Amino acid sequence: MIKSPIQLAVDACGGQKQLAEKVGVSPSFVHQWVHGDRPVPAARCIAIEAACNSEVTRHDLRPDVFGEVAAA
Repeated sequence: MIKSPIQLAVDACGGQKQLAEKVGVSPSFVHQWVHGDRPVPAARCIAIEAACNSEVTRHDLRPDVFGEVAAA
């Protein structure tokens, strides 16, 4: 099973509660992102990127807003 970028960020942070604490939202909000009930807000993407040490980037989370990462 392929994991979504937000699930990869959750894994990198040690769980939904830990990610929520690091980015200043409730765990239920993170749960909604993971389950696709709400998109990850663009305003939270940079904080998520920092929280997971760039293992998941803002480009991974919201390519519709931040664009695709250019191939090197």
